[in-house]
Amino acid sequence: MEVSKRMHNKQIGFIEALCVMLMVLGLLGTLIIGFKMSPHVPILMVITLLLFYGRLRGFSWDEIHDGIIEGIRPGIIPIIIFMLIGVLVATWMAAGTIPTIMVFGFHLLSARFFLPLVFIICGIVGMTVGSSFTTISTIGIALLGVGQLLHVNSALTAGAVVSGAFLGNNLSPLSDTTNLAAGLAEVNLYQHIKAMAAPAIPAAVISLLIYTWLGHNAQPVALHQLDQLTRALAQQFNLNWVTLLPAVWLLLTAWFKIPAIAALLSSAGVALLTMLNQPSMVFSGPAIDQLIMSGFQAHTGDRQLDTLLSRGGINGMLGSIALIILALTLGGLLIKYGIINQLIHRTEGVINTPAKLILMTTLSAVGINLLVGEQYLSIILPGETYKPLYKKLNVPAVMLSRTLDGGGAAVNSLIPWGVSGVFIAGTLGVSPLAYIPFAFYPYLEPLITVILGFFWHKRPVSR
Repeated sequence: MEVSKRMHNKQIGFIEALCVMLMVLGLLGTLIIGFKMSPHVPILMVITLLLFYGRLRGFSWDEIHDGIIEGIRPGIIPIIIFMLIGVLVATWMAAGTIPTIMVFGFHLLSARFFLPLVFIICGIVGMTVGSSFTTISTIGIALLGVGQLLHVNSALTAGAVVSGAFLGNNLSPLSDTTNLAAGLAEVNLYQHIKAMAAPAIPAAVISLLIYTWLGHNAQPVALHQLDQLTRALAQQFNLNWVTLLPAVWLLLTAWFKIPAIAALLSSAGVALLTMLNQPSMVFSGPAIDQLIMSGFQAHTGDRQLDTLLSRGGINGMLGSIALIILALTLGGLLIKYGIINQLIHRTEGVINTPAKLILMTTLSAVGINLLVGEQYLSIILPGETYKPLYKKLNVPAVMLSRTLDGGGAAVNSLIPWGVSGVFIAGTLGVSPLAYIPFAFYPYLEPLITVILGFFWHKRPVSR
């Protein structure tokens, strides 16, 4: 009798789940946006409230701890990748890879056409390497540096970098989220990418037009300023084609579909060897230890340039990693208590058309991004929930995979406490609240996906 009473006490209804969700979002929004607090403390406060809420609802401490563990589990690989990207950025700086790309950028880019070119370049690189994180932490950092030296607003540049990186990520056959969405919906990968192009290309074109318009009023930079910056970099680094070997190696690993951890580690190893090409670098145990742990420290004599180049290292990623762990803990508790499932399953009764189904799939993916902050779960949970309804309403599986990818992957970059949002802020050094208004593609892609859903008419499935 006691066990049955305790089990009944754990059942959370829709109204209660909705109230908890509104409380979580309201508290996070008020503290992060209203009081301008970093996300760490607000999320920790919400976790504390949820811990005791769970106990009041009859969950044991062991069950609560299991929820935390299950929540963090999907983030273990991304956390390792975060640390390795810190190593990659530091070694690419020390090897002269990123400074060389910056110098090339000075000669190829102008302030007026800078933003649309950043968007295009990051889109191409993203499709090549299949990883928005890798794109942002390599070419993204270099382009951000070029933008700062061209006096382009860093928030604008970061928005263009993020938009291009996630465009490439959505259309790349090497992307983990693209493969996840296709696999979950049980569709051919290239059929999924073809379907994904329907909303992605219009979103990309609109984004490109906006960036072109924003960059039209940019003030040109005097050539002598760029010459001074180039000389400052040339004094610090030996700039030649050898410094590009780590970047070439990373592209080769993407081509041969080598997993991200091995690709990042091997590229960092190539960068360490490339450091031998830099006469000013000390290649010793303590120096390498300092580089990998604390990042690269520039001493060019130019304060702006030194601030820009001094990046990377495992220590530099620890704040982001801590926030990821907290966000995944929050998501794990919400899933353990059944709040997420209750909110998603409640919507099934009102879905009776393909358009409503696509809309609710998108909203569910966006909502899980907001509550959990994890892009994989924002694809998996709605996918598993709505997959039978796509079959029931005779909607092609590629519509499911396209909707999951559109609402789950890119949107994560717009969540300050999301895995992608935390990574972008930590890597580029730009606050999420600063770049989010200018990351147009992640807004447009799911919006166009929903709009296309209302124009889709059910067709018989070929047998």
